[in-house]
Amino acid sequence: MTLPDEFLWGVSTSAFQVEGAFTAAGRRPSVWDSFPAFGGQDASVACDHYHRYREDVALMRSLGVGAYRFSISWPRVLAGDLGFYDRLVDELLAAGIAPVATLYHWDTPVEVEEAGGWLARGTTGRFADFATAVGERLADRVAMWIPVNEPAMVTLLGYATGQHAPGKALLFDALPAAHHLNLGHGLAVAALRATGARAVGTANNHTPVWGDGPAVEAYSDLHNWLFADPLLAGRYPAWLAELMPVRDGDLGVTSAPLDFYGVNYYNPTRVRAPSEGNPLPFELVDVTGYPRTGFGWPVVPSGLTEMITLLRNRFVDLPPVYVTESGCSYEHSIEDTERIAYLEGHVDAALEAGVRGYFTWSLMDNFEWDSGYSQRFGLVHVDHETQERTPRASFGWYRDRIRR
Repeated sequence: MTLPDEFLWGVSTSAFQVEGAFTAAGRRPSVWDSFPAFGGQDASVACDHYHRYREDVALMRSLGVGAYRFSISWPRVLAGDLGFYDRLVDELLAAGIAPVATLYHWDTPVEVEEAGGWLARGTTGRFADFATAVGERLADRVAMWIPVNEPAMVTLLGYATGQHAPGKALLFDALPAAHHLNLGHGLAVAALRATGARAVGTANNHTPVWGDGPAVEAYSDLHNWLFADPLLAGRYPAWLAELMPVRDGDLGVTSAPLDFYGVNYYNPTRVRAPSEGNPLPFELVDVTGYPRTGFGWPVVPSGLTEMITLLRNRFVDLPPVYVTESGCSYEHSIEDTERIAYLEGHVDAALEAGVRGYFTWSLMDNFEWDSGYSQRFGLVHVDHETQERTPRASFGWYRDRIRR
């Protein structure tokens, strides 16, 4: 396929999942530090990226990627430690790799959560202050900025169902978190631009929704449009708008123009009408007939093209699109043929959709939130006992695909 000029090949990680070094420079605690994970595992060491970043940047350089998407630990910055990100950004630039910084990848500081977290409007101002502090330090060297990663997952899993930290099961009472995440995004966009930041966008998790009737519209509104509409059109889906704590001027803030739109895609979702007693307007149904990842997620590359088409049809002025996350977990194997097949299908689907770049999740095996180390997403295998890095066959495939 013909690539657009300056197509951006990248890899992604997040701070909590790879950095470790919880005690470095007095890092403050996050809501994930004590949240239960598979087998009682924790991320206090994770991939020790905090200390081994030079080794990891060297791996990226040998891979041939043009960009590294990482996140900045809000708890670490609250403790005054921005020095690590200074060193990381400089190391990336020296290797010819563009830094792509995410401000918030789910690791809310405990002190912020205790003050109400994303359910509280005051968190949006604290987040804007965080954006300013980071932008003043790094805006001169970071190529692309993402204020909030996957607000849908924070809202739905963290506040509505309790599967993720902070572990609240509020169902529809979680909706204020959605608005405050969107508002925090908008305030951070303004704060970053005030510090001289260049390209500012977002990274929303999206899923095409399959099924019949009102259940499809309801689920798609909650997962997709509750977060895309206020950013790209300055509105909420009609039936949800009255449930959101919107004040005058808020939607003008959330819809600040973006330089790019990031799509995080893993799989489609199937729904049906809810059974009796279900408080939700839909019921999830298994997507069958496709290969599955180690997480049990169906592998459907065409769903990525479908989702980007849906976005373009809904928003006529959609900014340039990047796939900011797409990847798969499988049981450990150096000859990971299943991951190669996954990547080949999804890269082709992304190119067919005409995106500007593709970031695979993830550079290396990491701490996968409530699943601990049980799920391995990495192009690079990490022995979490010794921290030895071993590139998998998929690493070589991705390197060769980039070269082609």
